[in-house]
Amino acid sequence: MVAKAETEVSNKLDILKLVIAVVILLAGIGGFYYYGDASLLYRVLGLVGVAIIAAGIALTTSTGHAIVSFGREARAEVRKVVWPTRQETVQTTLMVVVAVIILGIFLWLVDMMLLNAVEILTGQGG
Repeated sequence: MVAKAETEVSNKLDILKLVIAVVILLAGIGGFYYYGDASLLYRVLGLVGVAIIAAGIALTTSTGHAIVSFGREARAEVRKVVWPTRQETVQTTLMVVVAVIILGIFLWLVDMMLLNAVEILTGQGG
């Protein structure tokens, strides 16, 4: 019963943190346009600073922790990937280019035949 109460409090606190982060971000965006006569550099730096603060608040929630954990796991998986060599990449690219050219020529020929067929059927062909 105690765990359920703690979970409810934690969920409510997480929701409150996310609402605060969104409000801060919206205030930053509003400030960006409100101070339109100020230097663009200062406005962008202020907006980036506000976005960092809002992201920091959002990352303290359970959803934020899950996102960070997902990022770490994704990074670990990327390290496990066996990347192709330069020669394999060039060969694969050339095969794709040749296949696209062949398919393009084929579709062009089919289009020409269909155009001739439509011209004959509609009586517009010479």
